[in-house]
Parts: sequence; C-alpha cells; structure tokens
Amino acid sequence: MQAYKNVYSEAQQDPEGFWLEQARRLNWFKTPKVAAQVKKNGLADWFPDGEVNISYLALDAQIEAGRGEQVALYYDSPVTQSKASYTFNQLREQVACFAHVLKQQGVEKGDRVIIYLPMIPQAAIAMLACARIGAIHSVVFGGFAAHELAVRIDDAAPKLIITASCGIEGTKVLPYKPIVDKALAEAIYKPRTIVYQREQCQAEMQEGQDTDWERALTTASPVEAVPLPATHPLYILYTSGTTGKPKGVVRDHGGYAVALNFSMNYVYGLKPGEIFFTASDVGWVVGHSYIVYGPLLFGCSSVLYEGKPVNTPDAGAFWRIVQDYKVSAIFSAPTAFRAIKKEDPEGEFMQHYNLSSLKRIYMAGERLDPATYEWATELTDLPVYDHWWQTESGWPMCANPVGIGAVKAKPGSSAFPVPGYEINVLDPLGKSLRSKEEGAICVRLPLPPGCLTTVWGDEQRLHSSYLSAFPGYYCSGDGGYIDEQGYVFIMGRTDDVINVAGHRLSTGEMEEILAAHKDVAECAVVAQPDELKGELPVGFVILKNASTIDHEQLQQELIQSIRAEIGAIACLKTLHVVPRLPKTRSGKILRRLIRQVLQGDDVAVPSTIDDPSSIDAIKKTMR
Repeated sequence: MQAYKNVYSEAQQDPEGFWLEQARRLNWFKTPKVAAQVKKNGLADWFPDGEVNISYLALDAQIEAGRGEQVALYYDSPVTQSKASYTFNQLREQVACFAHVLKQQGVEKGDRVIIYLPMIPQAAIAMLACARIGAIHSVVFGGFAAHELAVRIDDAAPKLIITASCGIEGTKVLPYKPIVDKALAEAIYKPRTIVYQREQCQAEMQEGQDTDWERALTTASPVEAVPLPATHPLYILYTSGTTGKPKGVVRDHGGYAVALNFSMNYVYGLKPGEIFFTASDVGWVVGHSYIVYGPLLFGCSSVLYEGKPVNTPDAGAFWRIVQDYKVSAIFSAPTAFRAIKKEDPEGEFMQHYNLSSLKRIYMAGERLDPATYEWATELTDLPVYDHWWQTESGWPMCANPVGIGAVKAKPGSSAFPVPGYEINVLDPLGKSLRSKEEGAICVRLPLPPGCLTTVWGDEQRLHSSYLSAFPGYYCSGDGGYIDEQGYVFIMGRTDDVINVAGHRLSTGEMEEILAAHKDVAECAVVAQPDELKGELPVGFVILKNASTIDHEQLQQELIQSIRAEIGAIACLKTLHVVPRLPKTRSGKILRRLIRQVLQGDDVAVPSTIDDPSSIDAIKKTMR
C-alpha cells in the first residue's frame, strides 16, 4: 500500500517530472523537455516538443533492443483452424512494405484511412503501417452495417479503405466487400479500397476502385518510420452505441505511447518477453491498446485471437490459448467469463489444459460483478483483477498496482486511481461527496497522457459530452463511490440509477445480488416508469445451462434476496428469465434497449449490437 501511495503522490505533486521520467524510457527521435502544455479547455498537449513514432517504438526499437527473433504476434483462429506467428523482424518487414503500398495509393501524413477488417494479422499490420507514415487510422469493426460504415466514412473523410473479402462469425462466412460497396454508394466521400482476399470467400474486384493486398505488396519495398510531433493524431476511434453523427475519439502518438508503456508493468505486471492474451477486437479500444500497441512497444508477445470464449469450439477456448502460447496474463470482458461460467460452471474444460504459465486474470469493459469475480478466483486459484477505463481514457483509470505491489482486492471494486488520475465523486451540483456516498465519477483536469485529445472535427461536442457538466473535470458518465480506504467502486452508467419514490437506487447493486444466486449466469436490472413511485426496477436473468430450478421458485428467491439485502424500498417484484440479453460486440449489456422494450417505445438498434435477435427474445418473454 505504501509503494502505491508513494508513486501516486509523486505523480500528483510533480506531474511534469513524473511523466518526463516515464517518457525517457522510450526511444524518441527528439526527446521532450516539456511534459504538458495545458489548453484553454483544460486538457493538455503532452510532450509538445518531442518527436516520436509509435510504429517505430513497437517494431524498430524492439529489434534494436535485441528482440528481432522474439515472436511479436501470434495469430490463432479456431474459426478457420489456422495459426501463424510473426517475429518482430517479420512483422516490421510486413508493416514497412505495406506502408509503401499506402504511399503508392497516395496516402500521406495526416490523411485518414479506414480499416474494416476481421481479427486477422492484417488488421494489426494495417494499423502499424498507417502509424509508420503518419496517416491517421480509424478501425471500424468488421461486420458493421453499411450505413454505419458510410456515416464514419463521411465523418473521417478517408483517402483509403482497407478491408478483407470476408469475416467469420462462428460458422457463418460474412462477405465484407458488398457491405463496403453499399457504404460507398451511400457516402459522400468515395475513397479507393484495398482488399485482402481470404480463401473462405473471394471478393469481386472493380477495375480502378479496388486493389488486391497481396498483389500490391509484390512491388513494395520497406519504408522507414517518419518522425512525428508527439501530438500528431494516431487514430480516430468511434465510441460504441453511437447513433446519428458518430463521436470520434482522437488519440496521439507520444502521450499514448508513454501511458501504455507505463501501464504494461504498473497495471498488468508484465515484463518484456512475456506473452499477453487480450481477448477483444481491434475495433474496440482494448484491441488498440492491449492487442496491438501496448504489448509490442513494451517488448511483449501478443496473441491475436479470431474466435469466441465459447462455441469455437467450446468453453475451454481461452484455457487452450493459455496452454498453447504459455500466456502470462489474460484480459477480457466480464461477459466473456460469464459465458464460460454459463457453459462450464465447474471448470471441467479447464482441467484439460496446463495453465502453469498463467499468473493473473484481468477483466474490464463493464462492471465486474462480485459473483463472477469469486467464481473466476475460486476456479483458477489465481488473482483476478478488475480495472476501470473507457474508450476516452485509452488506458486504465483505476487498477490494482500489480507492477509495484498488488494490494488486497475487494470484490466489486476496481481498486485505486492510477497515477495521473485524480478521481472525485461529485453530486449534481459539483460538490465532492464523502466516502461511500454515490455520485458521478469525475477526473480533475488536465487528464494524464494517453487520454483523448479531442473529438474528431467537433470541439463543441468534446466540451458538451465531457467537460461542461462539471467545470474543471472530465465527466466519465459512470456513477459510483469511494470507500473510506480509497477503493473506487464503479456501479454503472449514471443513467442506470433508478429513482424509486425519491430514493436513488443503483442497478449495479441489485444485479450484484441477483448474480450471486447459484442458478443465475447473468443478469440485468432496468427501470420501468410507474405512476405511483416514478420508477420500478425490473430484473432479467439468464440461467446456467445445468439449472433445473422452477422459474416461479427462482423469482421468489431472488425477490427475497433483494428485499433482505437492500430492503423493501427496492420494490423489485418483476423478474423475467430470458435466453440472452442484448449486448454490444465488446460485451456491454444494452440496458437502454431493454428499457425501450419495457416502455413499448420504438427500439433504436445500434450498430454495435452483437445479436439483434436478443431483442425479440426479450419481447417474446414479456408477452
């Protein structure tokens, strides 16, 4: 605990010195002498006098450090039954040559490139190649609908789109080229396209519009990474769940590299040469930060996995990856582990694999409920760490400081603020709340390096979305509290607080109680309007596969648990057993959609939904 306090205090008292020291751990083209330049809006430009390139840090600098023959990237695809690996030498060759292909297509420093690819090595290669020449990439999750892609094309105004002939969802082959063509027909901007042909599906190419990835490489030669100002934009990443005009979070090269490098040891406790398995997608911030950039620039090997936690082929998929690649740490969303828990509550599949290399399990992306935390801890007999961050932050805001000495974990808490983040819990008037009082989780400005620098093309939206609610603070949109020992508890989005007869009640707390039941695999609690009490909570639960409990009995037991833990004021009287819940592809439960179904509103299905039929399943259950 003292080690944490010392490091946190150092970052608070001398942020300039602290972050310049962290910056010196990287290979700069021009080493910065200034850490932060605070702007009028309260955010900071980090290392404004430095020059760097994150592609150089992730590849060339590793080779110069003697890691050329170390594997940089493992590719594992149970859906195509194929595997590949790339050493740092091989990956740099691929990236440097593809960077030449981009230049042949007329892409220059500052140009935008949309990457619409599945979880294949070419996604990471394309990202690193863009960064290498100073192009700004925007990865759009492969499989997004044509309209959503068109909206992002018109927002980013890219010079080029990079896509593949198809993606694979479970056993289904999903052709990408028709989606891209349809998006281009709708969009105002008409960029050219590079297509990576996969053997599962060949795309039809249009003369003058489409370039074949492999054919273009035959005339390419490696190009060097260009020195860039540290503040140069690296990527635009559109936040999930956006409808209408998307919100593009912008990240820089220098601040992001420094923050990721710091986090690889401080948060994840890793050392160069170890293997990190992050089960996410490159269309999400987790994929950007901890599949591609973070592990590589720190000198770790990263596993890029094209599959699911279950059904590709079974609930032992993650454990097989750990065994096959001798993974040191695994990171995924709680929903992935809940899916494994539902299919294999006793961990029978886990017994088939040698997990001796695995030291820690990390979860983030949504609240880690205590039931899932306890299940994973007991099953694996390993430390399980919750940590909290967002697309906008780019790296963890609250975490257990494993790299300098882990502290005792508390179920339901993401531990302590990471150095550089001063976190406050505020009431609606902006007043700081006392310990254990629940309110809006906010971060005092300026934010540390690695966080968003702006919203692409829309400074006003940056202000209205994040900075205007509480002047002097970044408003996270999450609610929670800090206990008397300083542990931070994130209870869910602030719009997931239910107001029952004037009492503000947390859905996260109710979900915690429901999830603790031995037959419940997953759950959600949302508000339904009520004439008398304003709002009433309604519960939705998914049962474990092996459960045989009578639904009426389950309902009585759960209602009684809520009454015993929270009190009669909670008024939870309605529960529905459903086969699945609507979620984003990154695993967040879409409670807003459930509320819309409950209220009989038109359901605005977002592009980020993983399984649209889950909405019909809820409607059917409620009839």
